[in-house]
Amino acid sequence: MSTATRTLTDARAWARTGTELLLDAVAGLDEAGFSAPSALPDWTRKHLVAHVAANADALGNLVHWAATGEKKPMYASAEERAAGIAKGPALSGEELRSWLTASAHRLAAGLDRLTDEQWQHEVVTAQGRTVSATELPWMRAREVCVHAVDLGTGVVTFADLPEDFLTALVAEISAKRALTELPDGPLPEVAAWLAGRPHALVGVPELGLWL
Repeated sequence: MSTATRTLTDARAWARTGTELLLDAVAGLDEAGFSAPSALPDWTRKHLVAHVAANADALGNLVHWAATGEKKPMYASAEERAAGIAKGPALSGEELRSWLTASAHRLAAGLDRLTDEQWQHEVVTAQGRTVSATELPWMRAREVCVHAVDLGTGVVTFADLPEDFLTALVAEISAKRALTELPDGPLPEVAAWLAGRPHALVGVPELGLWL
């Protein structure tokens, strides 16, 4: 599946699935579990959960933009984005779990309210890309699915993610990395390798983190 054939329905389904996996992964964490290292360098699980919760709020700004025409960037500044992540360790596990859940539900509700016309309205991402609102569910699907694995709880691995999501993810990352040939291997392992995450492939170059 290429990026061109990825549908809005697909992306919305993947975002819902990824959200469920992420919320399930944090459901059983106690305070020590939240404070433990994630699979990302220098980030605890608190940093990671704060990042994903703040991402939902930021995408909600773009939903507002698409719905009303009022320009509302994802983040007011790079500093604001960094501050959202940095405040994670200052919050309790329960506060983070509540923020993650509430922000995900607010974003989903906002997307549900968009009309067919509003889905076509253009917004600007934090990276400066101009996209239609139809891109927002895919942006969220990547965040929740990949970062559910990054929590490092063992509850979610790349093998637990939907196969068609992994196919779309591989297509996108390989295009961004300008890779024309991919190694033989199980799809989840290829996706993990492309994303710069731990994998079981052998004889392949190590890639930097993506996302």
